[in-house]
Amino acid sequence: MEKSADSPDTKLGFRKRLSGLLTGPKPIGFFLFLLILVTTLPALAVAFVLLQRNDAAQREVVETLSEAMAGSIAETIDRELSGMVTTLRVLSTTPSLASGRYKDFYERAKSALAGSGTYLVLLDENFDQILNTRVPYGTPLGPVSDPEPVRRALDARAAVISGVFFEETAERWGFNVILPYVPEGKPPRVLMLTRDAESIANTLSQQMLRGGWNASLVDANGLVIASSFMSTNVGKPFFLDLNAGSPQIARLSNNMAPASFVAITDESAFSGWKVVVWAPTASIERPMRRTLWQLLAGSFIVIALSAGTAWFLGRRIARPVRNLAHDAHRLGAGEMVKAVPYPIAEVATVSAALAEASIDRRAAENDIRLLMREVAHRAKNQLTVVASMAKQTARSARSLPSFLDSFQKRLYGLARSTDLLIAGGASGVDLRELLIAQIEPFRPEDPKRLELSGPSVRLANQAAQTIGLAVHELATNAAKYGAFAARGGYLRVSWQIEEDVLVIVWREHLQRLRRRPVKRGFGTEIIERMLGGTLDAEISRTFHRDGLECVFRIPADRILPERPPPASAAPGA
Repeated sequence: MEKSADSPDTKLGFRKRLSGLLTGPKPIGFFLFLLILVTTLPALAVAFVLLQRNDAAQREVVETLSEAMAGSIAETIDRELSGMVTTLRVLSTTPSLASGRYKDFYERAKSALAGSGTYLVLLDENFDQILNTRVPYGTPLGPVSDPEPVRRALDARAAVISGVFFEETAERWGFNVILPYVPEGKPPRVLMLTRDAESIANTLSQQMLRGGWNASLVDANGLVIASSFMSTNVGKPFFLDLNAGSPQIARLSNNMAPASFVAITDESAFSGWKVVVWAPTASIERPMRRTLWQLLAGSFIVIALSAGTAWFLGRRIARPVRNLAHDAHRLGAGEMVKAVPYPIAEVATVSAALAEASIDRRAAENDIRLLMREVAHRAKNQLTVVASMAKQTARSARSLPSFLDSFQKRLYGLARSTDLLIAGGASGVDLRELLIAQIEPFRPEDPKRLELSGPSVRLANQAAQTIGLAVHELATNAAKYGAFAARGGYLRVSWQIEEDVLVIVWREHLQRLRRRPVKRGFGTEIIERMLGGTLDAEISRTFHRDGLECVFRIPADRILPERPPPASAAPGA
């Protein structure tokens, strides 16, 4: 029976796998990738913030430049309109106008305005055209197309700038600059310069408009006089609400979808017209978006390169690490491991350490085997010595308690020698330490009753064990019958090496020797058998009136420890 994807077991298995991915061990490439991300992402975030700030600063600069451009266009338009007013004032001073010789005035005005794209119209008090330089003189003319500005000019007795209107005579859009003329004793007249709106559009197109910015000239009624975007908009209401804030949603024409626009307005104080510098918000934000997309694309490229680099470096690091793990398993199995010169210094160091550990382990195993053989050998020797001590003690013992006491003391002495052997190891046992260890249990409290003198001499393990037993027997006798048993007695032990022979002198001092021993004891047999038979020692005992003197002459080659071979010597060389 198959389990569905929504079954509890499936969900539990998915949670376990997800938990394993989040909490389990990760490959080294994962951590390298995290390291690169931690290094890269803050830089990208800072770049994004700086990009936004730079965009805001650029917008401020663009808006400032747009405001300056709008002001510059308004000043240019005002200069042209002011020039047209000045032209009217000059023409109003023409004598032919004052004398009523209109044909002569027509010829002079047409000659003066030739090539300027501007035409003179003379109106009577009823706003009928007397002459119009756009058409030949004498052509029947009707009333003016836009009488309202003319009426305002006559009422104010000042120059007036009209808005845009459709001129019926020329059948195109234009505007008028109107100046009233009131001669003394005669009906008022009106001088009017008319100009096509297209000529103003040329003035707008001469401005340096870039980056989607456009300029439009709007009259006081909100109608477009000229525009750098679409000439078909002339005479129509401007598509943006100039009294609203910026940006605002509008459409350029009925065929276009609504869009957001930013508009900057500057109003002419001379004419009442408004210069509008505007641009779609998308055009302004396009550089920012382009840069943002480039940043995102660069970020994805950097992250992809980082992932590839992390994967590559992870493999370069993981392979030596796996090899180290394999070498570690081999080391644990007791196999030899060789150092590998990995390209990563730390891994190469660990590999060299594993190789050294392999050599040290092999050496340690060899030492352990040697020590085990040595322990077995010493155990056999100890058993032989113990068996011999038991036999000799039993021969001389008169009772079981006496046997147990003597045998126990000799075992203690053997144990002290064994402790020194273990402490000394392969380097041997110091003779002074051996003498102190064996004599100390029997020495009186007064330190003056024991004197040791001689150079530093190290004994081989077997020699130390044998000499230790002999010294134990001598110390026992000294405690029972000799220097340590009598009041005021003392013991002097000296040694030196003379011509490859170790000479040990055991000299006890008493006020008077109580009696000379007649029977040979177990101690004497141990000394003669162990030292003489084992170490080829020459032994002499002398009983002076003030105590015993024993002299041992032992060949140095029988007692000195063997020197280990040089470390550089190859095995079997």
